[in-house]
Amino acid sequence: MEDQSPATVASPPHSPPSPNAVAAAERGYQAESEAVLLYRALAEHEPDTRQRDRLQRIAVEEQSHAHHWAAILRQAGYTPPEIRMPLRGRLLVWIARHWGIAAIAPFLAAEEAAGALTGPGDRAMVAQERGHARVFAAIAHGGGIAEAEPWHRQGALNLRAAIFGINDGIMSNLSLVVGMAGAQGNPHLVLIAGLAGLLAGAFSMAAGEYVSVGSQREVFVHQLELERVELATNPADEARELALIYEDKGLAPADAARLAAAAIADPTAALDTLAREELGLNPQDLGSPRWAAGSSFVSFALGAVVPVLPFLSGQGGVGALLVSVGSSGLALFLVGALLAVLTGRSAWRSGLRMLGIGALAATVTYLLGHLLGAAVGT
Repeated sequence: MEDQSPATVASPPHSPPSPNAVAAAERGYQAESEAVLLYRALAEHEPDTRQRDRLQRIAVEEQSHAHHWAAILRQAGYTPPEIRMPLRGRLLVWIARHWGIAAIAPFLAAEEAAGALTGPGDRAMVAQERGHARVFAAIAHGGGIAEAEPWHRQGALNLRAAIFGINDGIMSNLSLVVGMAGAQGNPHLVLIAGLAGLLAGAFSMAAGEYVSVGSQREVFVHQLELERVELATNPADEARELALIYEDKGLAPADAARLAAAAIADPTAALDTLAREELGLNPQDLGSPRWAAGSSFVSFALGAVVPVLPFLSGQGGVGALLVSVGSSGLALFLVGALLAVLTGRSAWRSGLRMLGIGALAATVTYLLGHLLGAAVGT
C-alpha cells in the first residue's frame, strides 16, 4: 500500500485563472514546495534505505504538484517565489534525526490527509496525497523502520508525552507556588511547597504511567498468547479470518486466501501477521512501563522546576513571585508554540492560549490562597 506509483497530474487550464484560482495556486505552491524541502531533508538524514527511497519518491511527487501550481501562477503573470524551509520543517527534521521518522509520522500523515481533503488539487494529486498519508500512517503504526527498531515507535509516543508532561509540571506547580505565596509570603515555605509539589507530581506521574503502561502491556501479552494458542490448535480458522481481513482491504478472495495461507504456514510470521492485522498490535513494541515512567518523571520535573527557580536564591517577596510567574508564563507560551509548530497551526495563537490558561489558573489559586491565608490567620 505504501509504495505509490506516480500518477499523471493534470495540466493547468489554458484560460486565464480567476483571482480565487490564483490564491489557491499560491497556497498550493507554498505548501507543496515546503513539503519537497522537508521530504528531501528527511531522506538525506534517513539511515534506513527503504524509508529513504519512500521519502525520495514522495518528494518527487510533491515536486510535480508544485510545478502544477507554478504553471498556474505563471499563466496569471506571477513569478513563483523561492521557497525556503520554514521553522516547522527544520524542527521536524531535527526530531526525526534524534527520535526517528516514526516520531513525526503521525503529524505528516494528518497533514497529507488534510491536504487530500481540503486541497484544491485535481484527482491525481488528491490520490497521491492520500497515498502519502497511508505511507506515514503505516510508519506511525509500526511499519517500516519501526519494525526493525521499536524504539522509534516508542520515541513518537514519548515525544508527545514529554511535551504534555512539561506543560502539566509548569501549570500545576505554578498554581501551587502562587497559591502558597498568596496565603503567606514566607519564601522558605513557598520554596518547600514548590519542591514538594515537584517531587510529588513527578513521582505521581511516573507511578501512574508505570501502572497504566504495565497493565496495557499485560493485556497485549495475554491477547498474543490467546492468538498463539488459536494458531496452534486451529490454523485453518485463523487463515480464514486473515483472508477476510485482506478481502476488506480490497484483495480478491482468491488472492486473499493465497496470501493468508502463505502467512499462516510459518508459525512465527503468522503470529506477527495476525497480531498486526487482527489485533492492531506490533509484537516488538508493546510499550515499556519503565520507559514511560522515567520519561513522565523527567518531563514533569523539568516543567515543575520553572516556577520554583526564583525562590532558590533565598529571595522572596513580590519580586521572586513576579519572576516565577513571568518565567512560567514564557515557558507555557513556548510549549504552546511548540505544539503548534508540530501540528501546523498558528504558533502565536496556540502559545497565547496556553499562556491564558496558565494565567487563569494562577490567578484563581493566588486569590484562593490569599483568602484561605486571611481566614486561617484570623
